Amino acid sequence: MDDLKNYNPSQFLEDFRGTFFTGEWPTLPEMFNITVERYPDRPCFTDWEGENGEKRTYSYTQAKGLVLTLANWMTVNGVQHGDRIAVSGKNSPEWAVVYLAALYAGAVICPMDYALRPEEIENLIAAAKPVMLFIDEEKYDHFAAKQMDCRVFSLSRKQGELYSLSLCADVQKNPEPALMEETAAILFTSGTTGTPKGVMLSHKNLVSDCYIAQSNMRIFSTDVFYALLPIHHAYTMLAVFIEAISVGAEIVFGKSMAVSRLMKELKDGKITMLLGVPMLFNKIAAGIIKGIKNKGPVVYAVMKMLMAVSFIIKKTFGINPGKRIFKAVLQQANIYTIRIAICGGGPLAKSVFRLYNEMGINFVQGYGLTETSPIIALNPVHHFKIESVGKYFVGKMEMKILNPNENGIGEIAVKGPMVMQGYYNMPEETAKVFTEDGWFKTGDLGWIDKENYLMLSGRVKNMIVTEGGKNVYPEEIEDAFQLETDIQQITVRGYIADEKMKSEELEALVYPGDELFAHLKIRRDLYDDDARKAVEKAVSAIVERVNRRLQPYQRITRITILDEPLEMTTTLKVKRNYNS
Repeated sequence: MDDLKNYNPSQFLEDFRGTFFTGEWPTLPEMFNITVERYPDRPCFTDWEGENGEKRTYSYTQAKGLVLTLANWMTVNGVQHGDRIAVSGKNSPEWAVVYLAALYAGAVICPMDYALRPEEIENLIAAAKPVMLFIDEEKYDHFAAKQMDCRVFSLSRKQGELYSLSLCADVQKNPEPALMEETAAILFTSGTTGTPKGVMLSHKNLVSDCYIAQSNMRIFSTDVFYALLPIHHAYTMLAVFIEAISVGAEIVFGKSMAVSRLMKELKDGKITMLLGVPMLFNKIAAGIIKGIKNKGPVVYAVMKMLMAVSFIIKKTFGINPGKRIFKAVLQQANIYTIRIAICGGGPLAKSVFRLYNEMGINFVQGYGLTETSPIIALNPVHHFKIESVGKYFVGKMEMKILNPNENGIGEIAVKGPMVMQGYYNMPEETAKVFTEDGWFKTGDLGWIDKENYLMLSGRVKNMIVTEGGKNVYPEEIEDAFQLETDIQQITVRGYIADEKMKSEELEALVYPGDELFAHLKIRRDLYDDDARKAVEKAVSAIVERVNRRLQPYQRITRITILDEPLEMTTTLKVKRNYNS
């Protein structure tokens, strides 16, 4: 069992205080310098973008050399202390080098969502006013041709002299380094139209959160992290990129969620740390269950019994027999090498959480927001709770529930070194999310148990109040459908069932999955009235089955079948800005 009771993940920093850094926490460049000193020859950045798609790996020493070369070039070419530098592209060593080089040059890095349309990225650029933009090949020509106040460079070697790893100055110019309390990054969470909202995170915010999060989980220099989700997002940026470089671990950059590529990179990369969102883990879990069921009812029954026994042993004695019992199954799914899997970006169905632990994967959930750098709760591997998104870091931060109801549910509020500096150039918006005495209001509803584990209920703005005065949290109902593979997407919202009484009930917006069409022997592109009726009947049966497991006030009373899926964020959550 991994005992974390007396574990201090940042204790080793004391050996470097006074020589490598002098503040309460090192800045990100100082942290990277320390790691390179400790693990110069360990692999740092890896992808499969070498010649002819071959594996490409940079050691920590090589990565630092690339970072320093680019940082010096930036400084020689006019980047000054506090300037903004934007980066937008697929996950790659080039992205990581630009990110770190900007910080070494004393600048502020502005990672931008590469999935946005060019005009949306332009809107973010107009807000951030960067002096340089580094962008990937698909959008390079668009921005290179624009009349902008920032100079444009490429993350792709196809642009030759303008390629980020080709930029080199003949002279050396020392930049003014950033201080711990100064802004390191501006992350845009929303506002792709109108005025974008940029979260300002300091070096202290990011570095403190990085090490504090490790107090609930040990990570090692021998770990291999898989950066599959978009790295501009706070979750991947901190929990994969920054966490890995804080301990000398390797980062494998994934560029696609295509199953074939995902399976190859999981296997060939020998991934030990897999961080994802519910949709990713649901897909893998559904594949595992399907594979077991295909072996017949007897094998399935035996496997289910073994899984139950494995889970009891793990929870009771801290021994993990699942890895040995289910080795063949895990190898077939290319997840046998995974030591820990962490789900963030939204609550996961309890059945999925349990499945991975039954199979021998140490699987936990975490919780946080961009505004909190982002991690503020994480399940310890040795003492996890399936129903919880994690234990908050007692003694290193504070968490409380504002205005709890009779069940202890209210808005989650936090204080701590990881809480943002504020929204960029938005003092009024910043003031709205803090209480008068300085607590950050997360906008999420939940409750905290006696052992300081956090249970999520939903978003404040998404909560539905029924005619009987019951609070309904759409996310809890949606979670009940996570293993229903015939449904690709389900979003629950309130609707007025009785205009006169203004009573509100629950509607499900459902986008059927390809498997449902296959079961019904219907082609999605030949969708006539008879086909629609068959799909509606099948979806209704699924909803009715799930309804029986829910409380009466939580049950769905209206279903709308969608012809197109609702728009999703880059962390695969539905944007709840749909039209009525």
